[in-house]
Amino acid sequence: MRNLPVRAALGLAAACLLAACTSAAEQAGSPDPEEPTAAPWSASVQRYVALGDSYTAAPMIAGKMSDDGCFRSSNNYPALLARDLPGATVVDRSCSAATTRDLTHRQRTVFGAARPPQLAALTRDTDLVTVGIGGNDLDVFQRLVGTCTALRRSDPTGDPCHRSFTRGGTDTMLRDAARVEGRVTAVLDAVQRRAPDARIVVVDYPVIVPEAGTCPRRLPMATGDYPWAHRVNERLSRSLRDAAGRAGVEHLDVAAASTGHDVCAGADAWVNGQRTEPGTALAYHPLAAGQQAVAGLLRDLLAAPPA
Repeated sequence: MRNLPVRAALGLAAACLLAACTSAAEQAGSPDPEEPTAAPWSASVQRYVALGDSYTAAPMIAGKMSDDGCFRSSNNYPALLARDLPGATVVDRSCSAATTRDLTHRQRTVFGAARPPQLAALTRDTDLVTVGIGGNDLDVFQRLVGTCTALRRSDPTGDPCHRSFTRGGTDTMLRDAARVEGRVTAVLDAVQRRAPDARIVVVDYPVIVPEAGTCPRRLPMATGDYPWAHRVNERLSRSLRDAAGRAGVEHLDVAAASTGHDVCAGADAWVNGQRTEPGTALAYHPLAAGQQAVAGLLRDLLAAPPA
C-alpha cells in the first residue's frame, strides 16, 4: 500500500533491489512453475488485465520483482492465475503504493519514475479484469499500520489510535474507510467504459487485524486498539464489496475467506507482520500463502457463470 512505513520499506527495498534483496528473494523462490494447463473456464479469456495496489503486486514475496518501482512479484495472484491462461494475453499493471487516482493518472514510484495510468492497459477486447484498490486512498492503510503502531508506546494497554482519530465524536478512520466506496465505484465505471464486454472482479482485502486477541511482536498495536482496527479493516473491505454491487460487477470476498489467517495467525497467516523479509514479504503485506489462496478463490469464482 502507501506511505510510511510502507514508503520507507519500499525505499529500503529499492536500495538493495539489484543486490542482496533480489538475490535473497530469488534464492527463496519457488521451483519453476509447472507447464501451464488450460482450465475449462479459461477458453473464453483472451486478454486479462490486473489492476491494483501492493495487495495485488505482492512486494517481496518469493520470485522476481519488477524493476519499475512497482515491486510486483512474479508469484502474485495475477501471475498464478495466468498459468491457467496459456493462450491469453496477460497484462499486470498493479503497483505498490497505488491509489484509485493512479488508475486514471500517472503514478510516481519510489524510483522516481512515472508509470502510465493503469487503465491505459484496458482495451475493448479485454475480457477479464481484476481490481484490488482503495486501501491507500485517504491514507487509510498507512494510518492503520503506521500511526497506530507508532502510538502503542504512549499507552500500550489502552486505545491511543482510536482516540487519536476520533474528533468531535466522529471516528475519522471509519468515515474515511467508508468514503473509499465512492472512489472505487468511480474506478469501476471507468473500467466498464474502457472494457465493456469484460468480466470484472473486485478483489477486496484480507483480514489483517484479528477480531480477538493480540500479537504485539508481529502487530505492535495497543491492546485496546485491536478490536477497533479490525472494524476499520472490515469496513474497508465492505467498501469494495459495496462498490462492486453498485457497479454491477462481481466481488471476490477475500475478507471472509481470510478469517483465521490474519497477521497473528502464525503459520496460517496470509499477511506478514512488522518485519520486512526479502523472499517472504514486505511488512504488513501479503505472504505467498495469501496470494496462492486468492488465486485459488479466483479460479473457483471464474469456473462458475457470472452472477
